[in-house]
Amino acid sequence: MNPLLELTQVGIEFNTAKGSFRALQNVDLKIHKGEYISLIGHSGCGKSTVLNIVAGLLQATEGGVVLNGKEVNEPGPERAVVFQNHSLLPWLSAYENVELAVKQVFRGKKSKAEMKAWIEHNLELVHMTHAMHKRPDEISGGMKQRVGIARALAMEPQVLLMDEPFGALDALTRAHLQDSLMDIQKELNNTVIMITHDVDEAVLLSDRIVMMTNGPAATIGEILDIELERPRNRLQLADDPRYNHYRHQVLSFLYEKQRKTDDNPPATQTRDQAPDSTIIKERHDTRAINTPARQADARGPEQEKLNALKTA
Repeated sequence: MNPLLELTQVGIEFNTAKGSFRALQNVDLKIHKGEYISLIGHSGCGKSTVLNIVAGLLQATEGGVVLNGKEVNEPGPERAVVFQNHSLLPWLSAYENVELAVKQVFRGKKSKAEMKAWIEHNLELVHMTHAMHKRPDEISGGMKQRVGIARALAMEPQVLLMDEPFGALDALTRAHLQDSLMDIQKELNNTVIMITHDVDEAVLLSDRIVMMTNGPAATIGEILDIELERPRNRLQLADDPRYNHYRHQVLSFLYEKQRKTDDNPPATQTRDQAPDSTIIKERHDTRAINTPARQADARGPEQEKLNALKTA
């Protein structure tokens, strides 16, 4: 089967005041239709740069991106982006924010009645029909992000690009949105590329986890296949040894193979004083599918890694 999206030998350099900076080097990745791919790595490893190149917001210095047989050179509706910030227009209602994207893509292709039905259908997918006529300042953060996802889905993109879409939400809201996203992906068979700093989120949602090496000249270090049956239930997975194995594999890559340390740490620096850049935020206190009891029962070397994460 031919891949839907292919990145070949992608590299990019930026001109800075100190000279040329190579952010990415030799990034190769093939993604098939319906796959859910997560990009994970330490801050500064080029995750967002990869996403922006696929979105057409940045041009690779070397190599390129091909989507469905066509080279990606600029932004397009076949690649919809959902950002951590919902980016809704504050003076428009939820319905009107989605309508804006629908009119941009389907003007002349759908009648007014068809567009109205399509907007309402996508708001229904994210459970927002009850608040479709409210403005962003009248709804919660999680509801705003649902509208942002509905707006992206309404464009009927071939690839949905998500840049830490749940990073700013509380644990319970994030879990609800993760469940909704799994339901939507099951129904629509979307191809998704998502950036995350949350190890549990990556394992729960993904078909494959792409782990990035540290920058500069970052590249793909390892790709982990997540062979967990769908649909996935977070409570059942909490006791699944395969889930915990996958989780351990990601943690091992991040904190052993790609351990990020300060170049010149103070001699008296303690763990609690370590800079934020030395650790990836797994948000241990808001883990998606673990319970407090299971956290308390954890033992051994992995618990030491988890304790280090609490400083995030």
